[in-house]
Amino acid sequence: MSPMDATALYRIADSYDHWFQRHYVKGKLSADPAYAAVAELIAGRPLPLLDIGCGIGLLGRYLQAQGLLTGYLGLDHDPRKIESGQRAMRQAGLDRTLQLRLADGASEQALRGHVAILDVLHYLPEAGQRALLANAARHLAPGGLLIIRNVLRERSWRYYFTRFSEFFLSASGWMRVGAQHYPSADELRTRLESAGLRVSMRPLHGRTPFDCYLLVAEKTA
Repeated sequence: MSPMDATALYRIADSYDHWFQRHYVKGKLSADPAYAAVAELIAGRPLPLLDIGCGIGLLGRYLQAQGLLTGYLGLDHDPRKIESGQRAMRQAGLDRTLQLRLADGASEQALRGHVAILDVLHYLPEAGQRALLANAARHLAPGGLLIIRNVLRERSWRYYFTRFSEFFLSASGWMRVGAQHYPSADELRTRLESAGLRVSMRPLHGRTPFDCYLLVAEKTA
């Protein structure tokens, strides 16, 4: 998947109404490898996408700019982020194409297709993670992918650096809830395979110092 060109990146950033958000969007879309990874996975698999923990809707904006969406619904429990994302969608004329909804990630939605959960799980307690993953699996269509990017509990300098960074995200107020439980690779693999999904996993650190892994769970039937 080719990287997003500068014109599209600036067009997306300019639809957000605060200078800090515009700066954040430019940096996030140009440096975070998760967006291109999701794009590569769903290319050639034309299904709608449920984005759990969508924030201000950047994954939807990236995939729409790449021409890869047949439908998109983003969910987040933070009204500030949903309202900001909705304003940007209206500014870009995409509010009917890319829908953002204030909702809990464990809530039932009508959409069946792919599901993305990027950097969300560790903000939930262990029981909440189990409920969210079970709900995500129920929203997969046959051939759909559950795509998870998350820090995983392990002994590495990246893991401890990420935990240190998470403290400042919480202290700054950007994240209303701090990290609750860092899952291990074995925890997630066991839960996803018990839901009947075929699981693969690889590092997705990119050019960042953060501990990030990409888990892909496919519903084969």
